[in-house]
Amino acid sequence: MATKENIVIFPFMAKGHTIPLLHLAAFISSHHRHLTINLITTPGNASFFHHHLPSHMHPNISIISLPFPSFPPLPPGIESTDTLPSPSLYPTFFNATTLLHGSFRQFLSNLSAPPICLISDFFLGWTLPIANELHIPRIVFHGMSVFSMTFCKSLKYNMPKDDQPFTIPGMSPSLLFTRDLIPDSITKLSNLDDLETQFFLNHICAVEAVGDTDCSSQGILVNSFIDIDQEYVKLLESYYREGARAWLVGPMCMLAGNLLNEEISDEEGCLTWLDEREKNHKSVLYVSFGTQTYVSNEQLDEVAHGLIASGYPFIWVVRSKTWMPPESLIQDISARGKIVRGWIPQKQVLKHAATGAFLSHCGWNSVLESISCGVPILCWPMIAEQRLNEKHVVDILGAGVRIGSKRDKIVGREAVENGVKRVMEGGKLQEKNAMLRRAADKAVSEGGSSQLALSQLFNELRKVCDNKTKMC
Repeated sequence: MATKENIVIFPFMAKGHTIPLLHLAAFISSHHRHLTINLITTPGNASFFHHHLPSHMHPNISIISLPFPSFPPLPPGIESTDTLPSPSLYPTFFNATTLLHGSFRQFLSNLSAPPICLISDFFLGWTLPIANELHIPRIVFHGMSVFSMTFCKSLKYNMPKDDQPFTIPGMSPSLLFTRDLIPDSITKLSNLDDLETQFFLNHICAVEAVGDTDCSSQGILVNSFIDIDQEYVKLLESYYREGARAWLVGPMCMLAGNLLNEEISDEEGCLTWLDEREKNHKSVLYVSFGTQTYVSNEQLDEVAHGLIASGYPFIWVVRSKTWMPPESLIQDISARGKIVRGWIPQKQVLKHAATGAFLSHCGWNSVLESISCGVPILCWPMIAEQRLNEKHVVDILGAGVRIGSKRDKIVGREAVENGVKRVMEGGKLQEKNAMLRRAADKAVSEGGSSQLALSQLFNELRKVCDNKTKMC
């Protein structure tokens, strides 16, 4: 019997990086049954993988656990960024992941047949030399949009020298950018003593002198779809090796449909609370700043005052363990809002008929979930490329509005109140988001652009493998 073709998928150990690739694995498992999938993780993350991809649903997926290395001062048992006790440990965690090099190489070497490709998170840049050594095509996965990636890549050649607005060659000349859109990881590049900068340069950044691990990959897998990102694809591809292509296969949260085991755990009763308000269609604001951002108690106070002053009901996910609502607002919050401290079924909340808008940190996964559900976004970016996502959502897609946040500045209650009122008014925002939702649904449907892109990718990789076999 002929050996089945296989692929290897290696997500970075952070929920925002992992979950899209779990969606992808679930889709491939069900729609490309001729492929077996080796999904790489570590023991501390394995139960999360097994829960979402149980063997009875996906018998052609093997979940492989590589031992996570000991790397002081990283505490024992910390194997995912969402469990880090302090943001200061991010560089330490990143560097710890590079020590998986040996066990990963051994795993690939011991496979009965070479995989047709390795799909590797771009944070795991050290996988490229291994893939090259073993003659395995590496497709790099980015959790960013094509638009944001293209902007970041362009700065290698177009870093602004002053605070004046600037354009990106190859993008529309009417599209103006400002320095505050540049992610901190890029602005820090001049500080070579910074640990995060050292990691970025050595493992991620597209700079030939320090090992071009990202742009030397054979292709880029992008969690996006053509209706929102096609315009920037050719420009992004120009920053990669000759012949490399960007494959848009999202939104991955929709691509998998119900193929992922996502039991709805709603211990806080969010969906029941929304059911009680369903007759007031699109009347509730959903508020969440994600799992990786720190929001001060002072800022949370201002958010609370602004939400109450807006007059709209809200569900608000609060991650802080020390913040409590101001005493003067407790009665109003109890009457109009719901504060959630634990896990929330975000996708189900966004899909609910009572949900009218999303006050979001603009992480790309959250942006895509909101677009997929047709929900306008009140943008409050905080870290990484989130300000670029805000520009994409507001200025290009017309799918949201700004709250007007600035780095290291407290956003006042009046700005929160006014932002909520603008995004909840509906009208053109609702119409635009309904159109984007239909486009996203079409992209992931049978024969849609995202499904076709994935099939074309595998067909091209198969040809590469066949040619190598003939040459041997």
